[in-house]
Amino acid sequence: MAKVSKNKKKVSELVDRSKVYSIDEALKVLRETSFVKFDPTVEVSYNLNVDPRHADQQIRGAMVLPHGTGRSQKVLVVTQGAKEQEAKDAGADYVGGKEILEEVKNGWFDFDIIVATPDMMGELGKLGRVLGPKGLMPNPKTGTVTTDVTKAVEEIKKGKIEYRVDKESNINTIVGKLSFEDKALVENFRALHDTIVKARPAAVKGTFIKNLVISTTMGPGIKVTLD
Repeated sequence: MAKVSKNKKKVSELVDRSKVYSIDEALKVLRETSFVKFDPTVEVSYNLNVDPRHADQQIRGAMVLPHGTGRSQKVLVVTQGAKEQEAKDAGADYVGGKEILEEVKNGWFDFDIIVATPDMMGELGKLGRVLGPKGLMPNPKTGTVTTDVTKAVEEIKKGKIEYRVDKESNINTIVGKLSFEDKALVENFRALHDTIVKARPAAVKGTFIKNLVISTTMGPGIKVTLD
C-alpha cells in the first residue's frame, strides 16, 4: 500500500489537472507517471458535442493507424466456399462457416474480431445477443462485413482500430503502446484526430470536441489539445 500511495503522490505532483497539455508535453508526463510492469496501451477519449440518439450523429468507423497498435489481434473470418481459402491466405487465425459459429454459440471466444462475408450475416444475426454485448458483431461501417476478405484481414493485422460514439457522447480507442517512440504515437494520434474531425455531423453547431484526454493503462488521464 505504501508503494501505491507513493506512486499516487508522484502522479499528483506531475499532472496539473487544470492544464491542457500539448501532445508532446502529455507524452512526457505519461511516461513519467506509468508504474506498471508491462507495456501499457496508450488510450484516447473524446467527449463530443453530439446527440447519439439521432442517426446522423452516431459516429462510427474504422481506420488503420500509420504505425499500428502494437498488439496482434486474432481474426475469425466467417465465410464459406472459395472465400475460406482466401481468408486463410490473407492470414486469418480462424476460418469457418456454420460449424465455427456453433462453437461460438457454445462459449468459444478465442478471437478479438470477426470478419464476415455478407452471405453469412443471416447466421451471425442469430448470435446477436451473444456477440452484440461483447462488441463483436461485424458491421459494414467498420469494414468487417465485406466480400474483400483479403483487404479486411490485412488491415486488421496492420493495426486497424474501430471508433464508435457511446450513449454518453464519448469515443474511446487506442493509439499504440507506451514503448512506441513519441513520433509514432503523435502520428497515430493525429491520424485518428483528423478522422474524428472529418466525421463531424453537419447538424452539430458550435464546439465539436468538448474534451480530449490521453492516458495509459492504469495511468492518469491528461487533457490535451491538437490545435
